[in-house]
Amino acid sequence: MRQIVIDTETTGLEPQKGHRIIEIGCIELINRQISGNSLHYYINPKRPVEEEAIAIHGITNEFLCDKPIFADILNDLLAFIKGAELIAHNASFDVGFINHEIQLVARNAKLLDEYVTIFDTLALARKKFPGQRNTLDAICKRYKIDLSERKLHGALLDAQLLAEAYLLMTGGQSNLFTNDDLASDIIHETPTNKINNFQQIKTLITYAKNTELAEHDAFLEKIKKSSGKCLWQK
Repeated sequence: MRQIVIDTETTGLEPQKGHRIIEIGCIELINRQISGNSLHYYINPKRPVEEEAIAIHGITNEFLCDKPIFADILNDLLAFIKGAELIAHNASFDVGFINHEIQLVARNAKLLDEYVTIFDTLALARKKFPGQRNTLDAICKRYKIDLSERKLHGALLDAQLLAEAYLLMTGGQSNLFTNDDLASDIIHETPTNKINNFQQIKTLITYAKNTELAEHDAFLEKIKKSSGKCLWQK
């Protein structure tokens, strides 16, 4: 099962008013594990970023002036997400902006729902926690996900945080990373316009010691003596 957790940053809130995407970040999940593959771009929107938006994500017009335009990164984006389930928080926002950008490239181009299925974690959170705040910050705090790196919004970091939140919200024990350094590499990664591939590392398995096994067997014997039987003994 392949899933892509995605987040965007924009010049403003409404594509209908000419606002554009300026950053896009994707984190890949394979069988409910963060694989280490990611896609990250900063994008020149060919229009000014609103001051209110800069206060949220800190991405300035000067920083974006030499970045690629959306048309230049579209094929890479579609190749990375194609066939996956796309996971986003308030998906209508991110999907709406991406579809708007696609149509600016080619009016008759296929939209996202022809490449992926879409899952909205905000809708899930509202069902699980009705009447509560369900921003990404609020969900991370609820699940005790570390927010110390999130001084400002950022598409790649927010996609990483959302991936962890999604795995916890959807239940079941999941190995988010097989190596702590891998998580750090993605969060602190210098922005590039290339897909990052990290070597998969096998999950560490810790076995019980002989002394622990002996204590366990002794405890089962106590259960057997007190009740006459013990279901956990062979």
